[in-house]
Amino acid sequence: MAPTVFRSGQFRFFFFSREEPRIHVHVAHPDGEAKFWLTPTVHLATSMGLSSMQIREAQALIETRLEEIQHAWHSHFGA
Repeated sequence: MAPTVFRSGQFRFFFFSREEPRIHVHVAHPDGEAKFWLTPTVHLATSMGLSSMQIREAQALIETRLEEIQHAWHSHFGA
């Protein structure tokens, strides 16, 4: 199961259920995908196929909607 948190343009931001407990979000795009850690600060964990510009755009979207993502994480996985 991979619940979607939100979509923006061609980006989809989501979680994988039953994955590691450290808070993070996955990003899917037709060109590739990435994973970002959310703590202690938002930073790229892995990326495949995305350009530097797409990674920066995804990170900016995450930073703008960080509280929403964290709330969705805690609602899905529990505190």
